[in-house]
Order: sequence, then C-alpha cells, then structure tokens
Amino acid sequence: MSEEQHRARVVLVDDHRMFRTGVRAEIGRPEETGVEVVGEAADVDQAVSVIAATRPDVVLLDVHLPGGGGVEVLRRSTTLMADPEHPVRFLALSVSDAAEDVIGVIRGGARGYVTKTITGSDLVKAVFQVAEGDAVFSPRLAGFVLDAFASTDAPPVDEDLDRLTQREREVLRLIARGYAYKEIAKQLFISVKTVESHVSAVLRKLQLSNRHELTRWATARRLV
Repeated sequence: MSEEQHRARVVLVDDHRMFRTGVRAEIGRPEETGVEVVGEAADVDQAVSVIAATRPDVVLLDVHLPGGGGVEVLRRSTTLMADPEHPVRFLALSVSDAAEDVIGVIRGGARGYVTKTITGSDLVKAVFQVAEGDAVFSPRLAGFVLDAFASTDAPPVDEDLDRLTQREREVLRLIARGYAYKEIAKQLFISVKTVESHVSAVLRKLQLSNRHELTRWATARRLV
C-alpha cells in the first residue's frame, strides 16, 4: 500500500460539539491512525456545504441532526456519493440502535452503521473499510439490515425500469434530481441534444408526459 492509501480524510457530522471534539482527539491523529479530520458540521446545511467543499473519503454521520437528520444529508449528497472518480462514502455513527434509524440511513446510501459505544481503534478500522468500499455494521445491527432487505415487501423486479438502457437510467436519475439538460450533458460527457434524445426515449418508454411526472415516477421508486 502507498502512503496515500494509508490515509483517510474524514468529516465529522454531529450536533454535539463535545462529542466531535472527543472523536477528533481519539481518531484524528494522521501520523498514528492515518485519519485526518478535514471538517466538522453540526446540522444538515453545514454538513452538506462542508462535505461539498472538502470532498472527504468518509463522512461520520449522526442520524439525528437539526435540519432533517442524517437521511437528508445523504439525500443532498447523492451526486457526491455517485462520483466515479472519488466517491464520498458515509458511515453512520449514532447513539441510536433503533432498526428504523439503521434501515433509513442504509436505504439513503450509507455504507455502514456503528454505535457510539465503538472503541477508537475499531472506529479507525471501520473508517478505512468504508473508504475502501466495504460495508461495516455493529454486530447486532447487521441483522436489522438483512431482515429489512430480505423482507417480502422488497420491491419486485420493475419491468418499466428494465425497459430503460443504463444511460437512460442515468439521465432519468439526474432529471429527477432537478438537473438542467446542460448540467446533465456536462456530467455525462454527452451533448445536450443526446440528453434530449434520452429524455424523449425515457418518457416514451414509461408513457409519461413531462419531467414533473418523470420526477414523481422516480421518487416513488426511490431512484432519486
């Protein structure tokens, strides 16, 4: 492993300043742990702007935050999570071990969930695992996630979605997130005209009339 691979840049998101200070003191010692804390935030708006500004490897995210909670931070960071070059990954770090909290943030895109009883050394290990794309859970929480995703109310195969090509799905998600055609073209390295063609194809295949209907369709299927 190179020196760079031994490092992880982290943002701490928690509304308790003393807790953030404690975590920073415990794990934020780059020379010893390899973890560098590059930013902190106490609420949703702060979190979204700090994450966008610093582009960390991992965000340690509390579930309960002023402004909409951890799930809202995830929702507003979808594009950063999907960045093919440098995805920002999220690890929930919370006092809560309630099943609905765990499942909510995992559905939102977090790569793992650990409780605040975790030791400093285990948290460092978890940060590096998540940075490398692995999923990490405190032992009893993994069961909640397995049960939730194996439950009979999991969505069946979506025949409508299966009609779309991979590129059409990418365009669909970006349209549903409110991107303009020009922004989508730039992000996918295609022309605006090609974006328009994909949107037309999506609307035709899904039998929808406009981008508002398309957004509702995508939101109902949790594709946004």
